[in-house]
Amino acid sequence: QVQLVESGGGLVQAGGSLRLSCAASGRTFSNYRAGWFRQAPGKEREFVAATSWSGDSTLSSDSVKGRFTISRDNAKSMVYLQMNSLKPQDTAVYYCATGRGSRPSSRRVEYDTWGPGTQVTVSS
Repeated sequence: QVQLVESGGGLVQAGGSLRLSCAASGRTFSNYRAGWFRQAPGKEREFVAATSWSGDSTLSSDSVKGRFTISRDNAKSMVYLQMNSLKPQDTAVYYCATGRGSRPSSRRVEYDTWGPGTQVTVSS
């Protein structure tokens, strides 16, 4: 059983940056895809970015493309989300997730393990 714990969330002004981290433990992390999703109040959880097991292939949603970058360090069992040029509409709880499969995916059903989430608030 794998466990995921996110960190790095907080309050930031519009235009600022944050780096989210996700620490994984409990299984061979490098064999699984990893992704970030977010959920704003009253909205569905939505895809943000994903990476392949090796980190050489990534996907990102249109809303964050060019601003957010996902990366991973398998030696440390870590996944990161670098968020630049933040906007108030990026305010949400951000979740890290992993799932079986080598390729990145934007589909929630492709992920079977989720962290508890970290709050990101962007003020205008």
